[in-house]
Amino acid sequence: MPVSVTTGATDNGVIRDKSIVATKAPSEQPSAVSWAAVFAGAAGAAALSLIMLLLGTGLGLSVVSPWSQVGITAATLGMSTILWVTFTQLVASGMGGYLAGRLRVKWVAVHSDEVYFRDTAHGFLSWAVASLSTAALLGSVIASMAGTGVQASASLAGAGLTTGVAAMAGAGATKRDDGEGPMGYLIDSLFRRDSSSTAAVAGSGDSAGSGHTSEIARIFINGLGAGTLPPEDARYVAQVVARRTGITAAEAEKRVSDVYARAKGQLQEVQNSAREVADAARKTSAYAALWLFASLLIGAFSSSLAATFGGRQRDT
Repeated sequence: MPVSVTTGATDNGVIRDKSIVATKAPSEQPSAVSWAAVFAGAAGAAALSLIMLLLGTGLGLSVVSPWSQVGITAATLGMSTILWVTFTQLVASGMGGYLAGRLRVKWVAVHSDEVYFRDTAHGFLSWAVASLSTAALLGSVIASMAGTGVQASASLAGAGLTTGVAAMAGAGATKRDDGEGPMGYLIDSLFRRDSSSTAAVAGSGDSAGSGHTSEIARIFINGLGAGTLPPEDARYVAQVVARRTGITAAEAEKRVSDVYARAKGQLQEVQNSAREVADAARKTSAYAALWLFASLLIGAFSSSLAATFGGRQRDT
């Protein structure tokens, strides 16, 4: 507190009193930041954000889950999510800033402009602490933004040649007996018999060719991975097909060539589709990042402005 010291001075025999106001040393001045108020406002903002995210998820207004690793996806990011996240930032940050301004200490003998600046800073600090705490605790939104780009790259890599072949052909080698998988269907088409063809030679029935099914699937997988079916593999597969179906060697070679071309075309479609998905995921990642950036800026402004109102009411 200021201390008044009275001294006397003589002016033509008349004692004049002079009051000197002594202030505290700079080291004794209270801090310009009320950290207790800042953390109180940040806790309120973080808690309100969690509640509103839960409410938005329950009402179907938001697809941003408050739980870790469950967030925005390329298929679900929409205007309702953007509006709800922005509204959440506006309300929660405003509440946190108001608490920070209302609960801070009263600054005595501080210029009104300085008080306004300090209140604004308290609101901004409250928003910053709440945002960092929420990101560290929940992590779903930020993890989603970063993960979308990673998932897009993974999807594109998954559409690579080897993985794409495995996705299309794996079922043919493991599930053919169940009639599943595109490769299984293509291999089955190799051994179809024409009703006009002569009976196969002895021992070339269904059981004779069944042992070659997995082998032929592996041959096709290797050919798709290499980009072409080696001539010796093509001749071998044609021989197996000719023995089992009873067609001529030339017809068998043509059938093998046609089936391989169909398999290669299906693989190309899978790759193109995966690339389109990856491109869409990258665009969604950028789109989400821009809107979340804007909503966070709105939250910072709301918190700073609300803190000035709270501080003004604190001083009245």
